[in-house]
Amino acid sequence: MAEEAHSLAIDPVVQEALHKANLTERDLSAVAVTIGPGLSLCLRVGVQKARKIAGQFNLPIVGVHHMEAHALVARLIEQDLRFPFLALLISGGHNLLVLAHNLGQYTQLGTTIDDAIGEAFDKTAKWLGLDMRRSGGPAVEKLALEGDAESVKFSTPMKQHKDCNFSYAGLKTQVRLAIESKNIDFRIPISSTSCQDRKSRANIAASFQVVSGGVASNKYVRARLDRAVKNNSLQLVCPPPSLCTDNGVMVAWTGIEHFCVGRFDPPPPADDPEDFMYDLRPRWPLGEEFAEGRSEARSLRKARMHPSLTSIIQASMQQQSP
Repeated sequence: MAEEAHSLAIDPVVQEALHKANLTERDLSAVAVTIGPGLSLCLRVGVQKARKIAGQFNLPIVGVHHMEAHALVARLIEQDLRFPFLALLISGGHNLLVLAHNLGQYTQLGTTIDDAIGEAFDKTAKWLGLDMRRSGGPAVEKLALEGDAESVKFSTPMKQHKDCNFSYAGLKTQVRLAIESKNIDFRIPISSTSCQDRKSRANIAASFQVVSGGVASNKYVRARLDRAVKNNSLQLVCPPPSLCTDNGVMVAWTGIEHFCVGRFDPPPPADDPEDFMYDLRPRWPLGEEFAEGRSEARSLRKARMHPSLTSIIQASMQQQSP
């Protein structure tokens, strides 16, 4: 179903984007497209379309890492944001705290060891019987803005751990049990404990600067993070909600950043053969993990991984050096 939905939407979406920009394909300098991480079937739809445009109009093509795009879009709205910076990327499928050393060079300081916060929001909304037409996050957010954070106490996940990793499986269980016992007011801000968790992780990173990803569009989350950075005299760059959720602007901007430093592939042929193997990276780490004292991410232990974006770029730079 997801692949079909992408296939039906891709042509009109591309044409609408060109129309709004008052451009045609002949005006483009290159084509940027997400190649991972994500669902292979959905990634393939975008890559096929991108290669078709690039091939027909002899344009170079830039493969983009989805999570790097979430991090770099902050540089589009905040021109003074320079490397290095710390980025907290929170979405339906990812929780990452990364140190951005330079374009394409990242160290992963922390990740979720089980569930991402976006998944926890979705489950909570489902258990509460909320409107899920968009996603669970906005539905829970609406309650959180009106709720009483002191009504029900939830313990903060991984409070005794001294690393930057996250865990939401236990918090999900606490919420479910509270709902099942009917010991929960539908106006309670479910975001509260998850925000405390993110705040404690952020405090570990003394120069914490960027928050992005779909969950970063949550007003309650943004308010709590604003408070955390102000209390510690830090600078917070958080893109507007329209650029936090998945969007084409962040992919285009990341493509521009890499294109400007010469990182792109030559134009593909006008027509790919039917048996062409597309470069898709469904499991693609953003950077190398900082392993000292960390809690192991159980959900990723046995997953087949593509080499990280950082390692690929470092290898390419070594090959280019004399």
